[in-house]
Amino acid sequence: MRRNDMTTQAGSPPSELGRILKAWRGMRGISQFELSLHTGVSQRHLSFMESGRSAPTRQTLMVVADGLDMPFRERNELLLAAGYAPLYDVDESWDAASFAIVRHALERMLAQHEPFPALVMDRYWNVVMVNEATRRMLGSFIDLARWPRPRNILRMIFDPAGLRPFVADWERLSASLIQRVRREAVGGAIDEPTRELLDSLHAYPGTEHIGTDDRAADLPVIPLTLVDGNRRLSYFSLVTTVGTPRSPGPQELRVECLAPVDEATEAWHGTPSA
Repeated sequence: MRRNDMTTQAGSPPSELGRILKAWRGMRGISQFELSLHTGVSQRHLSFMESGRSAPTRQTLMVVADGLDMPFRERNELLLAAGYAPLYDVDESWDAASFAIVRHALERMLAQHEPFPALVMDRYWNVVMVNEATRRMLGSFIDLARWPRPRNILRMIFDPAGLRPFVADWERLSASLIQRVRREAVGGAIDEPTRELLDSLHAYPGTEHIGTDDRAADLPVIPLTLVDGNRRLSYFSLVTTVGTPRSPGPQELRVECLAPVDEATEAWHGTPSA
């Protein structure tokens, strides 16, 4: 039997559960006292949880996870560290019946964005779905057949054998994309796969010294501009996420719609300005 919610063990070493809780408090920049105010769990109990002196109930853990705004995948890790079974199915297939309503909505979004590019990515920037305009645009610069699925859009942009030779203002765009990876990580969690993705981007030639882009610009956004000869296509991104998700799959999806910055890009997609 598990101990009750306030059983203590004097002198117990910090547990994996305590390490996770401390790390997430640090990530959110809140104290035990502030977390106690947010959750209704006493500061004393939070302290005991972090020190390994208390075994919280499953319900208490989920209340604390809510207070820390932890993503579902990371909540599973929290539960496992406390000795509980995971709550969320992280291996749910994209083709699962439970995904049908979300998949249908995403298909409609991508179709509605034609004739401009739109794509759906997972939390690690792997492409899940694209519309025909995306295939046409990317295929006009690189041979997509050389890129096995799942295609990672960031690696396609950073790879010298991919889109990088066509990217205008490379230093500025690459710095902004590195910032986006960190800023848009699900729940703000820079987990091991995200760190591996960042390391792989920095491993490409000429990217070792990518820093922070803080230069002023004429536009309020940093466009992705691809140039090949006399052709110049320039876009900015509109990003959409799935609201009120109940499982890791929908929570981790991101829809990126590319909007043309100029008339020349609109015309290339078959929508000349009036």
